[in-house]
Amino acid sequence: MRMVRIGHAMRHRQLSRRPLADPAAPLNAREREILRLVVESFIDTAGPVGSRFLARRYPIGLSPASIRNTMSDLEEMGYLDHPYTSAGRIPTDLGYRTFVDALMEVPKLTPDECRLLERRVRQVSNDPEELWRESTRLLGQLSHLLGVVLTPRLSTGVLERLEVVPLSSTRAMFVLSVRGGLVRTILAELPSELSRRDLELVVALLNERLAGLTLATVRNTCAQRLQDVEDRTGLVQLMIGEAPTLFAEPSEGRLRFGGTQYIMGQPEFRHAEELRTLFLLLEDEEALVQLLEGPELSENVEIGRAQVSIGRENPDEKVEKFSIVTARYRLGDAVGTIGVIGPTRMDYRRVMALVQEMATLLSRPADEVVN
Repeated sequence: MRMVRIGHAMRHRQLSRRPLADPAAPLNAREREILRLVVESFIDTAGPVGSRFLARRYPIGLSPASIRNTMSDLEEMGYLDHPYTSAGRIPTDLGYRTFVDALMEVPKLTPDECRLLERRVRQVSNDPEELWRESTRLLGQLSHLLGVVLTPRLSTGVLERLEVVPLSSTRAMFVLSVRGGLVRTILAELPSELSRRDLELVVALLNERLAGLTLATVRNTCAQRLQDVEDRTGLVQLMIGEAPTLFAEPSEGRLRFGGTQYIMGQPEFRHAEELRTLFLLLEDEEALVQLLEGPELSENVEIGRAQVSIGRENPDEKVEKFSIVTARYRLGDAVGTIGVIGPTRMDYRRVMALVQEMATLLSRPADEVVN
């Protein structure tokens, strides 16, 4: 069972804030093709893409002048922009969004990459903490961006059993084992000195009443469920009094990162100001949790399905130069989020495939992964 204790650098002019969509002006076939090639070329080279470059690199049967005219139209519609130092174009958030939603190929990893991920996950499948850390390392290594895991909300997990481990005559450790291998511990002062026999009897009764419920349900209904229990030891009243703390959602410590060295090597972060923006983002755990998880866990979000937030689509201004690719995963009954954070210039097809595959592997039961 899983157990755990708890390119070249560019300096762009300020880009205009154009709307993210214009449904009244769909792109024609040529515009779609040129937009796709500009996005793919910019992802590959990290430099503004010119019409002559496209004409030489791709056999599309168009002259540089024709390509330049189409690029100008795409810029006018908000799909492309250009740095003031170059005649070449770069994608806007709308350009990336259109590429992701309608132009890029279906995300897919190679068989060798799938086998690598499965083998590495299998090696740590019985230890959620190491599983999360290995997942972020793999995502960072294979995407050359920042891998991130948000551990599941414990409140959504189902209590398998409660243990009370005496540490002294007046002090004990409460251990909550949650389905899926998660464990939460908390120290508490005992109301009186208890014999081991009395302790075992009370703990057995607590498990009879509370096991099989989500931690949120236990927290909210503990008093009602235990009100008729004879409490000569005082342990039941202690449990009722400590329920808001013992069964509460941890306020911090849910984030795991991997691949910092890779994302710092991206051209976008070769200047101090861009690095500062990245570090400010990583230090703001509350904001990152909201970005990765959303305001609430939606029941409509499919486990293992990648979602992409691009640039200014993200509600936090600190993230307007970043894209975030996430997918939900499940440990037992608890749901977490895994993903990749990087500049808007990222290989969306590859990153989405990596995130989806890793979320699927994390969601498989430990015994299934091992076998």
